[in-house]
Amino acid sequence: MGDNTSEEQVLGEEEADAPFPLTERDKIGLTLTDADFELHTWDALKEAIATNKLDILQRKPSDLRRYIYWCRKINVEYGGIGNYVIQHRLPWGSPPFTYKSAIPFAEPEDFKILINDWPYGFTDDIAHIVVWSKTPIPTDEETGDLTTESRKILEDFVKRTFVDRLEGDKDRVVWFKNWVRLQSVRALEHMHVLVRNATREDLEFWTGTELEGSKS
Repeated sequence: MGDNTSEEQVLGEEEADAPFPLTERDKIGLTLTDADFELHTWDALKEAIATNKLDILQRKPSDLRRYIYWCRKINVEYGGIGNYVIQHRLPWGSPPFTYKSAIPFAEPEDFKILINDWPYGFTDDIAHIVVWSKTPIPTDEETGDLTTESRKILEDFVKRTFVDRLEGDKDRVVWFKNWVRLQSVRALEHMHVLVRNATREDLEFWTGTELEGSKS
């Protein structure tokens, strides 16, 4: 007998059987339509990062449902999102990765900059970038947040890679690394960089690839 389960039926089970931890806001979001969802503005994003309230960042309801459905399929086909990313998005082979420097983001061959395939629900002026790292990024064992030293390393990386490209306009760039409990791809080290009004040329410069449909 064939499997007649529709995508809509599967998506009806999101909260009970999500493939990654849902925040309370995610659970509420799943009851909404996109028309009910308030997009994260640049000012709201900066405040969330400045106050370390990362759990308020959400995807649009339709995107969250699709992401949950996609993650379930990927878990079945690849055994986890990390395996999919390794096979299709990162040119590093299988872990454990050999890194050139023990300092995260110190060497270009130790990290990869990509446009986020599943961005949060930001307004259109915000580009969502993910930077993947071969090198482990130390976090506090109790809180899951960055250590003071790690935060300084990431700040310096963002400045020389993104802010300097924008002629030092630091007001157009913010970044964060999700607490461990908020990560949907825990097996691979990564951080998020958000850039306001990035051009197509900026995004292609950072990712090293030609993009289709990029902001201009």
